[in-house]
Amino acid sequence: MKDLVQIWNRVTGRQYASVNSNEKELKDLTNNRLNKGDIDTSAFEVNLSECEGLNNKFNDDLDFNERKDEIINRLFKRRKSGHVGRQPKRLFLLFLLGFVALGVGLFIIFLHPYNAIFNWKVVLSDGGEIFEMWRKPEVKLYTKVYLFNITNADDYMSGKDDKIKVKEVGPYVYREALEHSEVKFNENGTLSTIPRHPLIWEEELSEGNKEDDMLYLPHIALLSIANVVSQQNFMTRFGLNNLIRMTNSQPLAKMTAKEFMMGYKSELMSLGNTFLPGWIYFDKLGLIDRMYDFDGDYETIFTGENDISLSGLIDTYRGSTDLPQWDGKHCSNVQYASDGTKFKGAVGRNESILFYRKSLCRSAPLIPAEEGTKHGFKAYKYVFPEHMLDNGKNIEENKCFCRHGKCLPEGLIDVTDCYYGFPIALSYPHFYKGEDILFSKVEGLTPNKELHETRFWIQPDSGLPLDITSKFQINMALGDISLIENSARFANMHLPLLWFDITMSSLPSSMEQKFKFYLNIFPLVEQVIMYLSFIAGTILILVTTYILTFEIMFKSFGEKKHSNINIRRNIWMNRDKKSKGKVNERDSIYVPCDIPLSDTDSDQKFEEARPTFMKSQSDRLKEFGHKLSDRVYDSVENVRGMFDDLTHVRNDRKNSLIPPQESQEGNNEAYKSDSGESDKEYDKYREIRQSDSDDDSKYLEVIDDGSEFDESYENRIKHKNNKNELYIHIN
Repeated sequence: MKDLVQIWNRVTGRQYASVNSNEKELKDLTNNRLNKGDIDTSAFEVNLSECEGLNNKFNDDLDFNERKDEIINRLFKRRKSGHVGRQPKRLFLLFLLGFVALGVGLFIIFLHPYNAIFNWKVVLSDGGEIFEMWRKPEVKLYTKVYLFNITNADDYMSGKDDKIKVKEVGPYVYREALEHSEVKFNENGTLSTIPRHPLIWEEELSEGNKEDDMLYLPHIALLSIANVVSQQNFMTRFGLNNLIRMTNSQPLAKMTAKEFMMGYKSELMSLGNTFLPGWIYFDKLGLIDRMYDFDGDYETIFTGENDISLSGLIDTYRGSTDLPQWDGKHCSNVQYASDGTKFKGAVGRNESILFYRKSLCRSAPLIPAEEGTKHGFKAYKYVFPEHMLDNGKNIEENKCFCRHGKCLPEGLIDVTDCYYGFPIALSYPHFYKGEDILFSKVEGLTPNKELHETRFWIQPDSGLPLDITSKFQINMALGDISLIENSARFANMHLPLLWFDITMSSLPSSMEQKFKFYLNIFPLVEQVIMYLSFIAGTILILVTTYILTFEIMFKSFGEKKHSNINIRRNIWMNRDKKSKGKVNERDSIYVPCDIPLSDTDSDQKFEEARPTFMKSQSDRLKEFGHKLSDRVYDSVENVRGMFDDLTHVRNDRKNSLIPPQESQEGNNEAYKSDSGESDKEYDKYREIRQSDSDDDSKYLEVIDDGSEFDESYENRIKHKNNKNELYIHIN
C-alpha cells in the first residue's frame, strides 16, 4: 500500500516525508527498536555525515516536474499572505508599457501626426497663423532700381557718335510693403483679395544715391507717342510734328532719378491726357510708378482646403485664369502661379513651378537647378529655363509671345499691351542671354550671370521663399519712327531704360524661428519619438520577458545559500511549510538518510545531475518548453517508471544495511565514502534482519528519546558518548 502512495505522490508532484510523523505509527514500531549500545555511534556519525553529503550532491538535480506547481503559483496565484506579489504586477505593467511604446511608434509611422498638424497650419483660414503671415508679410522685400544714364546725349543727337553710351547708376532702393487687402473667403476653397504694393524710399540702403540725382534719360512720352503715331496717316503725323516743334520736346531729357521712376510732368502727356483720355488717363509718366499700378486689380487665391500644395497660389487674376494680352494657353495662363508670397508646396526634386508679377505681364516658369541649405532650411534653387524669353525661334510654342505677328529678337518679350500701349519690352539686365543685335546701337552694357541672373531659394515642403532675387530690365522696342520730329536717331532701336531687382535676402528672425520649429524641429522630434518608442518598447518587452521567464519562473524556492542550504531537502526531509508545526513536535526524531543508492541511481545520477543543474538558462527554457508540451506523456512514463524505481529502492535500502563485505561482493559502489575514508568504518554495522510482509521497503530511522538532537550537529559530536537510550527501527 505504501508503494502505491509513494507512486501517487511522485506522479502528482507532492512532497512526502520519509519519516513517519504519526505518533500512533511510531508506537507500533517499538518492537523493531534497537538499543543505542547495539551500534557503534562513531561509525554511525560518519555514515550520517556521508549521507548528508550524498544528499546535498543529489539535491543539485532539480526536477522540473516536481516544481511546476510552484512556478505557476509564484507567478499567477496569491501568496500565503493573501496578497499578490508586487514584482510580477510591476513587471506586467512594464510589459504592457512596452507594447504601448511600440504602438506609439506604429502610430507615427502610419498616421504621421506631424503631417496632419502641418497641413492644418498651412491652410489659409481666417485668423490662422499662416494666413496672417500671408495677408501682411513681415518680410523685408525690396525693389532695387538701376538707371542707365546716357553719358553722350549731345554727341549722339548731333550725330557725332553712332552709339548711345550708357552708364549704370544705382541702386535706388524702395521697400515694398506688400499686403493682401479686403480678403473675402469663398465657398469653393478660395479667397478673393486686392493686392497692394506701396513703395517706401530707403535712402540708407541706396548706397549714397539720392532720388534727386540729375541724369540724362530718354523722354519716354515723346518716344512712345512717336512710335504709336508713326504708323498713322500723314495728317496725324503732321499734327504730332507740329506739337513737338511747338513744345521743343527732345528724345533725351535731363531729369531727376525720382521723376524718371515715379513720374514727371510733360506737355505731351498733358495734351494726351486731354485729347486721348481713353489711352492716357494719367497726367505724368514714370516707369516704376506704372509698374506698381494695381488699381482695379483683384485676384482669387487657393486656401489649400482642397489641396494643401496649392495653398497661396493664384486661381484667377481679374476674374480669369488667363491674361487678355496673349493668345494661347501657354502664354496667357496664370493659374497655379505664385505672386512671390508663397510658392507651391510638397514639390518634387525635378518639378517646375510658376511665378507671376504684373510687371512681367506673364507667368514665368521656374525650374530647379540646385539642392542645398539656405538659412538653416532645406531648399531648392530655381532659375528661369533656357530660352524663356524666346519668341518662337527655339521653342515653337513661344510664338504666342509675338505681338500681332511681330516677333522681337530672342532675349526680349513685348509687353506693350501691359504698359498702356507704350513700346515696352522686357529682358534680363544688360541684355543678358540676348541676341547680339540688341547691342548694335548701345554701348556700356556688361551682362554677368552672377549679377544679372534670377534666383529663387524655396523650401520645397512648404513653398516658403527663403531668398529671392528677381531681375528684369525695361527697354523701349522702337520701330520706324524716322518720320517723327527729333526722333529719327532712335528708329529701330532697342533702348535700355532701367533694370530692377525685387529681392528678399532673408526671413525676419521671428518668422524664421517659427518656421524652423515647424519645418526642422517638429519633424525631427517626431522621428526621435518614433525611434525611441520602438527602442524602449523592444527593450521593455525583452527585459520583462527575460525576468518573468528566468528570474521568476526558474527561480528556486528556498534559495540555496552556499553549500549548507539544501534545496532538495524540502522534498526528501518533509520540511514543507504546512507541516512545520508537526516537525517541531518531533524534536526527538532523526531525519533519515533516505537516498536510493543502487548501481544505477547513485553515482551515475550524481554525475548526470551536476551538468543538468549547470545548464545555461537558454537550455532551461528549451527544457521548460519540451516538458510542458510532453506533460501528459511524462506523467504516464513516470507511473511506469515508479514501479521500476520501487524495485531499486527496496533493493538499495536492503543493501544499505548489508555489511561492507557483502556490499563489496555485490559490486555496490554507492556506499563508498566521498571523503575517501577507509571501508573499515562500515564493518561496525550489522544487518538486522526482519520480515515485513506489509511493506518490503526499508527505511532507516534513528529515534532518540532525549535532547541531544535539539542541539547543533557539533554538539551531538561533542556529546556522542552520552549514554542516552538509542534505538534503531527497521520499518
